[in-house]
Amino acid sequence: MQERFSLRNLYLYLVCLITLVIAIFAGVGVVRNAVELAYPEPGHHVPMLGEEPGMSAEDQQRLHRAIQDSQRRQSVLGLISSGALLLIAGPVYVYHWRRVQAELPSRQAPPEEPRAPA
Repeated sequence: MQERFSLRNLYLYLVCLITLVIAIFAGVGVVRNAVELAYPEPGHHVPMLGEEPGMSAEDQQRLHRAIQDSQRRQSVLGLISSGALLLIAGPVYVYHWRRVQAELPSRQAPPEEPRAPA
């Protein structure tokens, strides 16, 4: 029981916990940004920031397109950022979790089968 809670194992468990939480938040970010790309926020018919009452319809359309492009770009950047975080945190978690499992004393060794004499 003492070996299980050594400083080294405590460190390994802590790294596993932190990377698991990071991976969960990164996964949520990937899903959220993918949904934003698939279903962008609809444009509203109320005057937007930068629009003036005297703007031509063409200028208003250009402004709406620029805003939509900006939203799309932010979603792509968020998707890439979350994906990269997931790709980094995942293997770090797996590596440390395997180290924890390898260092745990085996609970009970399976009984060996008797070998037939050669």
